[in-house]
Amino acid sequence: MPGGAHRPLRGPGDRPDLAVATDRRRRVGHNALIRRSISSPLLPLREFLRAETAGGFALLAATIAALAWANLAPAAYEALWHVPLAVPLPVTPLDLDARHWVNDGAMAVFFFVVGLEIKRELVDGELRRPRQAALPLLAAVGGVVLPALIYLAFNRDGDAARGWGIPMATDIAFAVGVLALVSPRVPIGLKVFLLSVAIVDDIGAIAVIAVFYSAGIELVWLAAAAVALTVFRAGWRMPPGPARAAVLVAVAALAWVLVQGSGVHATIAGVALGLLVPAGGAEDPSAAERLEHTLHPWTSLLVVPVFALANAGVVLAPDALRQTIAHPVALGVFFGLAVGKVVGIGGAAYAAIRLGVAERPAGVTWAQLVGASALGGIGFTVSLFISQLAFTDEQTIAAAKIGTFAASLTCAAGGYLLLRRATRH
Repeated sequence: MPGGAHRPLRGPGDRPDLAVATDRRRRVGHNALIRRSISSPLLPLREFLRAETAGGFALLAATIAALAWANLAPAAYEALWHVPLAVPLPVTPLDLDARHWVNDGAMAVFFFVVGLEIKRELVDGELRRPRQAALPLLAAVGGVVLPALIYLAFNRDGDAARGWGIPMATDIAFAVGVLALVSPRVPIGLKVFLLSVAIVDDIGAIAVIAVFYSAGIELVWLAAAAVALTVFRAGWRMPPGPARAAVLVAVAALAWVLVQGSGVHATIAGVALGLLVPAGGAEDPSAAERLEHTLHPWTSLLVVPVFALANAGVVLAPDALRQTIAHPVALGVFFGLAVGKVVGIGGAAYAAIRLGVAERPAGVTWAQLVGASALGGIGFTVSLFISQLAFTDEQTIAAAKIGTFAASLTCAAGGYLLLRRATRH
């Protein structure tokens, strides 16, 4: 500069282009940090939804295969699932056929994963905060009570009344599968709401199965099962490794056998074991998260489709349909799911939000809540499962299946159309 003056140091503010670039870098870094902080807690949820979406399509394929098989070769279909597969254990003989091994054995693994997910949601998920848990909790209660009452309005007396638990539960695999057809326009808050409602539904269904659909209780066997469950919980204190894994698997199998012999349905052992796996704490990821990550794809893509293959087969011949479609059980299941679930979930959610008891999820509209409530009426896996527990008469079981199929198709189509319209913009 003239006169030998020193050029003063210039900061970003002296050069507009440098200031803008610096500010842009600062904003980008800040936004990336925010995205990581927001998305990290949702990673388990996204993995769960991804597995359920794939499982929904596998479940649909297995259901179509079961219906085709049962109608093209009904004798071969029933003969396969009635093949006896006895296991002569020293504590108690397991004299089960192929269908019961699927329903009591394989489905115990499914309910084990359900128990893991319930534990994770209660410890680290949306259900741990009362304010956030209030909406799905109250919505699920409405979606459990009203369908049962509607069913009982059609079936007040006799053995048919035992089926009141059939329209209670939401099939999360099919519901998330339909939701995936509308994504990515569906806000994450709506997915969390639907998943949380389904989890609370599962808790209600588990309680109903344990209390109302179990045989005469043998207290000695039940006490022995409680001891095995206590040992299972204590086994997690062992050092990680193959020895711990072998002990835990052996004790879990023993607990399942003891619960089977106690008269309580054996799948309850799976739920209890899942709830006893450590979650939260200093370990990241927790044992519950690691097990769920490992087993969930297997249950979604193998266990549940095999269950559908074993149980979804029903004869759709005109004569058989005429006998079952107007059956009070079919009507109770259909209206319990198609009307009771939609009105129960949506109505309870609306009342809870309007009364200030709960908050509407961010970015979720009323129309989207109605669409999600319609998807709550897809009650497939657990509905078919309870049908097998509630009835022994084949015609009544077929009527319950027809009602479940019809309601699930109606709610899937209705929920899809409502959500497409609600998320169009």
